[in-house]
Amino acid sequence: MDGLPGSLADYGPAALSAVVVAGYLVLGEPLVGHVLHRRFEGRLRTEDGARRSFYRRLLVLEWGLALLALAVWLSAPGVDAGAVGLRWPQSWPGPVSGAAALLVLAFVVVSTRALRSGALAEAAAPARRRPGEGRHAEPPVHATLALLPRTGAERRLFTVVGTTAGVCEEWLYRGFFLAVAAAVAGGLSTPLLVAVAAVAFGLAHAYQGVAGVLTTGVLGGVLAALYLDTGSLLLPVLLHVLIDLRFLLVPASALPAVDR
Repeated sequence: MDGLPGSLADYGPAALSAVVVAGYLVLGEPLVGHVLHRRFEGRLRTEDGARRSFYRRLLVLEWGLALLALAVWLSAPGVDAGAVGLRWPQSWPGPVSGAAALLVLAFVVVSTRALRSGALAEAAAPARRRPGEGRHAEPPVHATLALLPRTGAERRLFTVVGTTAGVCEEWLYRGFFLAVAAAVAGGLSTPLLVAVAAVAFGLAHAYQGVAGVLTTGVLGGVLAALYLDTGSLLLPVLLHVLIDLRFLLVPASALPAVDR
């Protein structure tokens, strides 16, 4: 994408702050996310309102981090709105990113149908630990599905959470982070920027285990390619929101129960 910062000098007095926030997204967020989700899983087994409480905490954290990154960008005199994707699309997606986006949409449809039919219910049952497996064993599928809403109140709040994730995470991991990465590295090629975005976004979902890191990493790369091709965060945001809100189509009966 044309217009990405060429060096940290473009950030002026905000250069150090930009690097710190970007560094947190890569190194700090995986650790914080792991701790928060493990605590949530523990509370879920003892508190009826644990899921709604966790949703509210996610909203505060995501909007807080997004606003912090926004403040850093507003303090950068040489980085305009186009350099962080805050503009209308400048072109259509390229053939590669367009095809990848269509594959993501196909995956959304297939995975939603699988969940709706309850095909994952058996696989999501709490896994029995084999001898020698400790607290740090690979989390079972139900650890991720436990996040999904069951009641009407949870679904309403999850709608806000899913929309927030689409807006805030695209701003943080595509708009803000890639601008800082381009400035630090001094002119990365588009494939390298896509790879960097994929790694950062995958690590942010480390609480989902290896499979989750790989899946979200691929998704992060597709969204980054779509962003870099169009020069705008608009299409990645819309696609991201659609991916997250598809879970609202999943009935509670298709989701694993929580053992208490």
